[in-house]
Amino acid sequence: MLSEFKEFIIKGNAFDLAVGVIIGGAFGAMAGSFVSDVMMPPLGLLMGGADFSDIFLTLKEGAKAAGPYPTLAAAKDAGAVTLNVGSFVNTVVNLLIVGFVVFMLVKGVNAARKPAPAAAAPPPTPEDVLLLREIRDSLKR
Repeated sequence: MLSEFKEFIIKGNAFDLAVGVIIGGAFGAMAGSFVSDVMMPPLGLLMGGADFSDIFLTLKEGAKAAGPYPTLAAAKDAGAVTLNVGSFVNTVVNLLIVGFVVFMLVKGVNAARKPAPAAAAPPPTPEDVLLLREIRDSLKR
C-alpha cells in the first residue's frame, strides 16, 4: 500500500495539481490585496469617498446600540444584522481580476505548447542534377 501511495504522489498529474493549488492560494491572496488595497480606494474616491467594504444595508438593528451605523464594524459590534454589499462587490472584482489573469496565463501556455510546424519536405531534386550525378558516378567507376 505504501508503494501505491508513493506511485500516486510521484505521478505528474497529482504533483501538478498540488503545485496549482498552492500557487492558486498565493495568487488569490495577492489578487485580494490588489482589489482591496489598490483598486477599491480610488473607486471609493470617485464615488464620493465611499469605502466599498463599509457599504452595507442594515436589515435589523442591533440589541446593543441603535443605528445608523457609520461602519460595518460598528454595526457588527452592535449586533445588527447586515447585508454586506461592499464585501460582495470586492469579491466580484477580485474574481474578475483572477479570472482574467488565469485566462491570460492559460492562453500563453497554450500558445507555448503549440507544436512547431513540421519542416517542409525538401523539394525534389531536379532531373538535370540527377543526370549529372549519374554521369559523375559512372566516370568514377
